[in-house]
Amino acid sequence: MKNCLLLILFLITLALDAQNYCLVIHGGAGNITRQNTPDELIYRNALDTALSIGEHILKNGGSSLDAVEQVVRYLEDCPLFNAGKGAVLTEDGKVELDASIMDGKTLLAGAVAGVTDIKNPVTAARAVMEKTPHVMLVREGASAFARKVGLEIVPNEYFITKESRERYEKLKNADKKGTVGCVALDIHGNLAAATSTGGMMMKKYGRVGDSPIIGAGTYANNQTCAVSCTGHGEFFIRNSVAFHVHALMLYKQLSLKEATSFVIDSVLTPQKGTGGIIAVDKNGSYSWSFNTKGMFRAMVNANGQKIIEMFDNE
Repeated sequence: MKNCLLLILFLITLALDAQNYCLVIHGGAGNITRQNTPDELIYRNALDTALSIGEHILKNGGSSLDAVEQVVRYLEDCPLFNAGKGAVLTEDGKVELDASIMDGKTLLAGAVAGVTDIKNPVTAARAVMEKTPHVMLVREGASAFARKVGLEIVPNEYFITKESRERYEKLKNADKKGTVGCVALDIHGNLAAATSTGGMMMKKYGRVGDSPIIGAGTYANNQTCAVSCTGHGEFFIRNSVAFHVHALMLYKQLSLKEATSFVIDSVLTPQKGTGGIIAVDKNGSYSWSFNTKGMFRAMVNANGQKIIEMFDNE
């Protein structure tokens, strides 16, 4: 009788664990304060919508890979952020986009960089992962591949909004617009991460930041965690920031929070690198850390917890 009760308790625990999921998103880090963000509610609503898209997929047994792709697609289509439509302009007045995605179960990854006509670069990144033996395709090669697999192609002008054009003309820094990213754990215990960006305002032709680079701006591994980064990409590349979080957990046995905080506070900040990290681990714990005045960030999990924050010390 005792053994039967123990078995029942074990099966109940297993069933409860199987329903565990967590989704975390970011919309960039930078000079984000209440004083310079009068449209705060618009941003909060956009983050809330993105959460709902991802949670619907996870709650209904969908994969973490599907969740991060669909969330990032929504953020790419939302002109509030620096990815896809509304992305910042290069020094020659064009939009060049980068994106990546990684599956923590298989460690497969895909990325595109410097693309100018793919409507949703994150979906192109997934196609690179699933339909080629490669990890990254760039510029015209990525566009030709996207056409071949039937992805939507748009003129470069599609990405340029009145706001982004005005910022470009006035040479303003796009402090309130940032890279977007999503990390997720699904009920099957699999992790995934995706990141998408327009890069730096006024960047040089052909410049590529950390977002499409696996291990720098994006990383996922079922052994530990899924990570997406935002900030001054050159520092994230030099320090392999996303992989760094994984390595600290795997080799040093740090917790997720300890690992993300260490990378921001003890690696990036001393080098004067700025930005932030979002992450979720294999148990469904989440963390975010940043050294800027704010970071658009949000999370939702199977316990009913939901957080949407923008500013420091919220």
